[in-house]
Parts: sequence; structure tokens; C-alpha cells
Amino acid sequence: MKEVLLLAGTRPEAVKVAPVALALADHPVLRPVIVHGGPHPGLVEQALRAFGLRPDVELDVPRATGTPAELVAGLLPELDRVLGERAPAVVVVQGDATTALAGALAAFWRGIPVAHLDAGLRTGDLAGPFPEEGTRQMIARIARLHLAPTDDAAAALVGEGLVDREVVVTGTTAVDAVRRVAAADLPARDPDLAVLERVLDERAERLVLVTAHRRESWGAPLERVLRAVRGIADRHPDVRVLLPAHPEPAVREAALRVLGGHERIVVSAPLAYPDLVRALRRAALVLTDSGGIQEEAPTFGVPVLVLREATERVAAVDAGCAWLVGTDPIRILAEAGWVLGSRLRLPVGRNPFGDGRAASRVRSALERLVGLPLDFATAPLPVRIPT
Repeated sequence: MKEVLLLAGTRPEAVKVAPVALALADHPVLRPVIVHGGPHPGLVEQALRAFGLRPDVELDVPRATGTPAELVAGLLPELDRVLGERAPAVVVVQGDATTALAGALAAFWRGIPVAHLDAGLRTGDLAGPFPEEGTRQMIARIARLHLAPTDDAAAALVGEGLVDREVVVTGTTAVDAVRRVAAADLPARDPDLAVLERVLDERAERLVLVTAHRRESWGAPLERVLRAVRGIADRHPDVRVLLPAHPEPAVREAALRVLGGHERIVVSAPLAYPDLVRALRRAALVLTDSGGIQEEAPTFGVPVLVLREATERVAAVDAGCAWLVGTDPIRILAEAGWVLGSRLRLPVGRNPFGDGRAASRVRSALERLVGLPLDFATAPLPVRIPT
């Protein structure tokens, strides 16, 4: 057996590596090994449970300051130890988290090929999103296999001088994940969400889902967003707002201070992934600075207002699924008012980020990366982007 090490340190990483682990579960040669990188204890396990999975290896990385430097300094020796003990055939990292950068570095230094899920997403601005844009570009320099979610992302990688044999278009496994969880249609487990659902049904009201947590928005930008959210609830009496607050104190404290006490706004604890998908499915509108939700919402035809000045998920904007509104309250209120007033709904299932079969394409690409003969091929060959 050849081990495929799947690194997940945050909930979005866990959600996106889970379909790959499931796609490899019955493989005759490749064995998935999920490594929990540690920065978000509890949330990674919670996300994996939605897919019937759990970490195979859990790293203990104590944190005091919460800075990326502290996390990398703690993760690198732990990851190096695991790689030395297990000698995997490939290390798969996802996206732009600090854990992904640490995993890519540790594998590169050990001479182990790195495969990068969601490769090639770019804003072109190292300051936004920060530090994620820089993290993606650094991983791209040392990855052997770039699993791009869209043609645009693949073209960006080719434009950076990466040879075409390393770049394949798979779609994003986020679409695989959200479809799988939505099909299960599990009842709400979070008590706040369960109560909110009953109220929405009884009063025929609509839901606005809000997620905001990015580091560059902390402080004044986040305050502006939250004031706009309160304004949306004030202006639309048939709307209720749900904001699952990120565990970061700077985010949660601001949300409770600005939104607390409003009768039609619920500030909940972070939702388990099935609950988040449940809320997303019934939302009339989503306001978010999250990259993952920009990819997931089009599956359900939910319009998205992106609370950032730029997005690396340009495909969502180009497809008319999302609108960049930044953190200006006037613009947020105006765009939200237009969507809610027109009762806009987008075509269901037309997702520019994939068709729900990304994990099978990733499986095929990994087979080729580790040099398995064609007899082991189990999915169509990934699309290759010419130079």
C-alpha cells in the first residue's frame, strides 16, 4: 500500500479533503491517511464526522499567541516526525491555510511530492486576502501536482510558468461535499438553528445567512459589515438573520456587541457542517467573506454578496452567482435590498466550481502522480491545460 497523507487543520480543509478520503477508501493501492494539523481542535473532528470519517493522526500543537509564525513553528517538527515515520507517497494540502503551507514545506524538505487542492485561485494582490494570497503562491512554487478548481485557476498557474503536466482541472471537492451532505438531509442539531427554522416556517419569513471572519476585516471593516447586517434586519421585516460566530474572540465579541439584542438576528455558535449546509440551502441571501461558501452557494441557487474588495473565486462573479460589495454599509444595504426586494433566485445546480465529481478526478490524478500503471485507473483522466 502507498499512503496518501491528507492534511486538515481547519474546518474548510477537513470538508474538502473528506471527499478525497472517501474516493480513496476502496483503492487497491492508495490508502488515505487524514492528519489533523491542530489549530482548530474540535471543528476538524466535527466536520469529518459529517462524512463518517475521523483523523488517523492528531498533532498536538499548543498555541498561545495564535499567530501564523507560532503555528508554523509548532507544526513543522511535528509534521516532519509524522512524514519520517510514515513515508507517504504523496502529501495532499488544501487551499490557503497556514497548515497547508507547513505541510507543503515539510513534505518538500523530505522529498515527498505535494498535491495542492484548489490550486491557482488568485486575486493578484498579496495584501488581500492576507496572508492567504501569499500562502497559495508559496505552495504553488513547490507543489508537484496542482488540482485546479476551474479553467481560470489552471490558466493562472500556467501563466506563472508552471509546466502543463503538473496542472489538472478537477473542480473543487467542496461541491462534492455539499451535495453529499445536502442529500443526507439531516435535521438541525444546533438548538438556535432548530428554533429559527420553526419561526421561519410559522411566519413564512426568509433567512439571511451571514459569515464574516477574515483577519483583514477585523476591527473597523467588520464593524461596518455588522452595522449593515443590523440595517438589513431593520429594513426587511420579513427577514431573519443568522450569523454563526467564528470562535476568534475579535469576531465573536464584535458580533455580540453590534447585533446582540435584535429580535430578528441570531448570533449562534459555529455550526456543524450539516447544519451550515442546511441553513445555506434555505437562505434567501448570503453575506460572506468565506471562500468556501462562494463555492457552495451556487449549488442551491443562493445569491451571494462577497464582503471583500477582491475575490480569488472570480468564477462566481463571472457566472452571476456572486457580487463583490466590500465592507461599505451603504453598498451592502443597497445590494441586499435589491436581492431581497426582487426575490432573486439563481438556477439550481449550475455551479461554476464543479459537478460533484471532483474527488474521482483527484483520485485519478494521484494515481498518475505516484506512477501507478493504467490498470489502476478508476476515473477519466483529468483535463490538461496547454501552455
